[in-house]
Amino acid sequence: MAGITGIGSGMDIDGMVGALVAAERAPKEVQLNRLEKATTSEISALGQLNSALSTFKTALKSLNDASLFEKRTASSSNSSLLKATASPAAQSGTYSLKVESLATGSKSASQSLASDFTAPASGSLTVKLGADDPGIKVNIATGASLTEVRDALNAQLKDSGISANLVTNPSDGQTRLVMTSTTTGAGKDVQIAASAGLEQLAISGAVLDSADPTYATSSGVLEASGNAKFSIDGLALESASNTIEDAIAQVSFTLVAADSTKAVTVTVGQDRSGVTSSVNKFVSAYNALISTTNSLTSIVSIGEGNAPVTGGLVGDSSVRGLLSNIHRELVAPSGGSAVRVLGDLGITTQKDGTLSVDSDKLATALADNFDEVGSLFAGDSGLMNRLDGKISGYVESDGILNQRITGLQKTISSVDEQRDDLNLRIEKLQTRLFSQFNAMDSLVAQLSTTSSWLSSTFDSLPGFVNKQK
Repeated sequence: MAGITGIGSGMDIDGMVGALVAAERAPKEVQLNRLEKATTSEISALGQLNSALSTFKTALKSLNDASLFEKRTASSSNSSLLKATASPAAQSGTYSLKVESLATGSKSASQSLASDFTAPASGSLTVKLGADDPGIKVNIATGASLTEVRDALNAQLKDSGISANLVTNPSDGQTRLVMTSTTTGAGKDVQIAASAGLEQLAISGAVLDSADPTYATSSGVLEASGNAKFSIDGLALESASNTIEDAIAQVSFTLVAADSTKAVTVTVGQDRSGVTSSVNKFVSAYNALISTTNSLTSIVSIGEGNAPVTGGLVGDSSVRGLLSNIHRELVAPSGGSAVRVLGDLGITTQKDGTLSVDSDKLATALADNFDEVGSLFAGDSGLMNRLDGKISGYVESDGILNQRITGLQKTISSVDEQRDDLNLRIEKLQTRLFSQFNAMDSLVAQLSTTSSWLSSTFDSLPGFVNKQK
């Protein structure tokens, strides 16, 4: 606005210019707003479709993994006693196991020592697991206290599974160095060989008997290490570890607790639960895709006199083509005699286009024809690979959807540029109109002033008669 306008003529110049400017702006602005809204809606719709297709593609990849159909599982009827796992090469079978005892580590103690004991000379302690173990040498300084001896042992043995502690008898203040090992298996008892001067800290491999009168003062093994004892199908077996790798080829057992009165059944077979989970994920991803496309291509009436609500991709040929290609592959039969189509697995199409799974029929197919199920889904000619080929062209970084989104983003940029151009043109129009109207207003003011002067002059002339008086 160019200052106060319309004083000379009395006209509402601001209102007239505003109306003219609005009339000039409105058609183009409505056009740009409509284009921006439609383009933004389409970008959003394509993004939703791209997301649903990406999720579907991930589900296809999971079910197209050949190793999924090679996996074997080992299930235990009592995981509180025993757990089991199996590698892909394991043979299917059922086994009965009993756990009589677990493999254990050892605990040993030195002879009783005065609580104020100090090492009489520098030397070393060699900590061994069994008599034949070369051991780990730990240097002890002259005058080292029992606490310092303990700390030196723990520092040197921290990665060996052996730890040192001190236990003091409250009745007489006598202290014993106690060594504990987590290494299991018979003959793995903790022993300490001492150099000259440190003999009091040595621990022998003799097992101490609590009934022996010298038990409280002698060095030796408090708790001997031992093998796990168990049976498989009645065969008595032993293991130095509670994790058993080689009793049955490609099957690993972990002994958790001992109870020789309870038999544990271990079943080794195909990983049907893993396949079932992947099949359900595939169906869920497909149904989410169908739900998304239905929403994006639907027209919903909201009552008489109101415009219907339309999806962002109504009438889109790309969506129709995509769904047609996917459906064609879903119903196409593939190799196998007992399992040729999804229907043979209990997977059927509903009225709304989604899939449903008959879990019982799927379980039966996996139990009776596991390998054929794998052939249907996985491999170069499998259903998952064929479906992936139909959607990859849409979801790849340079695929159809991303190319369209890129083009639409350019349209949005063009709308912004056109809006800037419109604002500049309107600003120039407004300036020109104000200039023209103000010039007219000034002219009217001048004419009014001249008219008033003439009237005054005529009124002052001698003999002039004003008829209005």
